[in-house]
Amino acid sequence: MKKVLISLLALTASMAAFAQTNDAQTEVNQYGQKVVSVPVHPTLQDGILVFQNKDANYKMWFDVRIQGDAAAFFGYDKNLTQIGNGMSLRRTRFAVKTQIDKNWYGEFDTDWTSGTPEIKDAILEYTGVENLSIKLGNFKENFSIQRNTTSRHLQFMERAMVTYLAPSRHLGVNVKYDLPAWWFSAGVFGPELEGAEAQTSFEDGNKDYGLSEGLSYTGKIVWRPLHKMTNASLHVGAAVSYREPKLTTGEGYNVVRYSTRNSTSINRKKYLDTDAMKYLDHELAYTGEIAGHYEGLRYEAAYIARTPYFDPEKSSVKVAHPAYGWYVQAGYMLFGGKQNYDAGGAKYTRVKRGQDWGDIELCARIDHINLNIASEYMGGSATGYTLGLNFYPSENVKFVINYQFNDQDIYANGKGAQDGTDKTAKNPYSTGYDEAGNVTKFPGLVAKNSKSKGVDYHMIACRFQVAF
Repeated sequence: MKKVLISLLALTASMAAFAQTNDAQTEVNQYGQKVVSVPVHPTLQDGILVFQNKDANYKMWFDVRIQGDAAAFFGYDKNLTQIGNGMSLRRTRFAVKTQIDKNWYGEFDTDWTSGTPEIKDAILEYTGVENLSIKLGNFKENFSIQRNTTSRHLQFMERAMVTYLAPSRHLGVNVKYDLPAWWFSAGVFGPELEGAEAQTSFEDGNKDYGLSEGLSYTGKIVWRPLHKMTNASLHVGAAVSYREPKLTTGEGYNVVRYSTRNSTSINRKKYLDTDAMKYLDHELAYTGEIAGHYEGLRYEAAYIARTPYFDPEKSSVKVAHPAYGWYVQAGYMLFGGKQNYDAGGAKYTRVKRGQDWGDIELCARIDHINLNIASEYMGGSATGYTLGLNFYPSENVKFVINYQFNDQDIYANGKGAQDGTDKTAKNPYSTGYDEAGNVTKFPGLVAKNSKSKGVDYHMIACRFQVAF
């Protein structure tokens, strides 16, 4: 009896202590229901305001990011093209993120750069089983380490050009299993949320023609042999994605288009562009990547390819070469800073500064992309050479300077001209000089001794970034 009494007193004292710590009470919410109410406590975590109650396994914080860019272009043949210098806001993000309880996580992320909100991430994630997570909503497919690394922690202002071929955000469901040495991911995905116009296109296609929005099946595996080391990492990954045709805005159904800008978003010209490729049956995307770090050194390299397969009964393209590319890049913290690997996300995250005043990261990259799919769709190829300096004066502020030289072939003239001799083709950009010394937009007419073969140019650009 005495032992029971002592146990009851201990339990009562424990409950009283919990109630005193959390001030738990019963309240009536806006719907007239009785709810248990506990306080949340504000904390500042490296400049990020967080509201949390650890006993309730609850945490909520805002994720705000602003990136402002400026760029100037020079060293190009002005008879072939004109590139305007300028400034712009690259990203203006506002997100709310919540660990609802120990099993459930939610996130809503928007971008306001265009003046109207654009949905980026809208996520519900279950983490109630050890090492396992199940994610539903709109989010990035687990395919490319470069694509999945947040723009806050990129080594350069823009991702490598070939990253365009890697799937980005789509509606879907994904299962991830995370072990110290191995990381597995598999998901099924539908359309991309691109805004009101895309949503209207999906709805009209379904209503008027009974068209499916198209599914994709993406899987990835990562091996991490140095997982026991605290100051180093090695990430070896591979991914594959089978992709049905998407119902895309303005392009039609069973149509795909590969196009990308290079250098910076300020240069709005898309020299690399296959234009719309009709009668698509499916695509197969695949990649291999290696990345790692040691103390302040971080390196990364990848090959990415995406092959379109066309309906043989409708398309004139009998065999299509893959669109492909690669990149190699590295960065080093000059004043004792450390690189950091996010094991759960299989990607790299925020650096640790080496000095009280901050740190500087010196970076270099070579990247290449080839969108010359077939004679009917010559989207052009390009190689970029980039040097970068990143200055981290605080945990939440970053300044970036990039120099880049872009070397493009004669087919990088926009809209995917065929063999280049068809003068009915609507090629938007000039690409060289013909035998008579005249500027031409047609790759097949560019003379062997042309003083310019493709649009090559230099760029110097800078960015400020604040995240809070």
